Amino acid sequence: MTIATDTTNPSFKSGRALAIIIFAGCVVAGMSYGVRFSFGVFLQPISADLGWGREVFALSIAIQHLVWGAAQPLAGVIADRYGSGRMLVIGCLMYAAGTAFMAWASSPIVAHITASMLVGFGTAGCGLWIAFAAVGRVVPPERRTFALGIVSVGASAGQFIMVPIGQAFLDAYGWQTAFLLLALCALAMLPMAWPLRGKPATADTSQQSFREAMREAARHRGFLLLNAGFFVCGFHVIFMATHLPAYLVDRGLPADVGAWTLGTIGLMNIFGSFMAGVLGDRMSKKGLLCLLYLGRAVAITAFVMLPATPLNAIIFAITMGLVWLSTVPVTSALVAQIFGIQYLGTLFGIVFFSHQVGAFLGAWLGGYLYDLTGSYDTIWWINIALGIFAAIIHYPIDERPIERVAHA
Repeated sequence: MTIATDTTNPSFKSGRALAIIIFAGCVVAGMSYGVRFSFGVFLQPISADLGWGREVFALSIAIQHLVWGAAQPLAGVIADRYGSGRMLVIGCLMYAAGTAFMAWASSPIVAHITASMLVGFGTAGCGLWIAFAAVGRVVPPERRTFALGIVSVGASAGQFIMVPIGQAFLDAYGWQTAFLLLALCALAMLPMAWPLRGKPATADTSQQSFREAMREAARHRGFLLLNAGFFVCGFHVIFMATHLPAYLVDRGLPADVGAWTLGTIGLMNIFGSFMAGVLGDRMSKKGLLCLLYLGRAVAITAFVMLPATPLNAIIFAITMGLVWLSTVPVTSALVAQIFGIQYLGTLFGIVFFSHQVGAFLGAWLGGYLYDLTGSYDTIWWINIALGIFAAIIHYPIDERPIERVAHA
């Protein structure tokens, strides 16, 4: 499909150039998302092999997401100012190095430095949000949610492919060699830096200073509510990515069921992200977000109340996959719709930091409460309550674009 472009805006690309950029964004999103999500299958074997409680590895993943979130606004600033390509190269090398060095994580401090610090900083530079910013600034507004939905499809495909591959590496070679092989896979992102190079055009007559843009966002109630809602998204997604395989093993299912459950979520993400991209251009974005978060709460409630069987796990994965990554293109497009594209990478980064604070708490609290109570029951009900909360708080958002007086 050729996406129409607005030739009056120098940042918009031709159909062929846009297709290449979207493809590159899909590869970056897929590899960064998929390799990182495969870490969840390592929780139980690493904890058992090294004699750690589950909180140790869970804390490493939690810190990783907090570091990633803290670094994302800075990565967005660098990408907005110097171009996404440079940021992607630096991020990819750090991401691959951190994944490789996990093979020598014989102590908690080494795990925190590698899985947490290096992978966290690296993901900020080569993750989904840099791909979103690179794609979002070259797509006309009327097709932006659709294009970001396609990039989310790439991330979903990466999860579907890489989580079972990570499990296969783990089964065949053990967790140390598996991390080295995943690091090699991550290097596939390097060539994508070239098509994703570039930065926002400077020909916008409504240019703001950086300080003006940040002050405007801080005063906008919708921006604050989007941050709160995306906190919930991070809590949900990273709790399940980190603990769902172990939870299913605890309930008597084989380890590969957990891997295929996460993989199936990734597969269904493809459909969910695509539909979110289509619907986000045709209906109220805040209304769609309300429905997506409510759908998560309903799916989790049914899952924890039904018996643990492979069939129920896959049904949950199918349902959750439809609403898992769907929030991301809609939230991203809503930020662009309200505030414009000049500081898109930076504003994405700020909203994403809130997501990662939620991710930190989801991953860490899951391990902490499990070690404290011997069960995941409490944290599942916290997830349900947060889903209902997120569905409610998106409704008051004013999604109209901000009108600014153009600079002379």
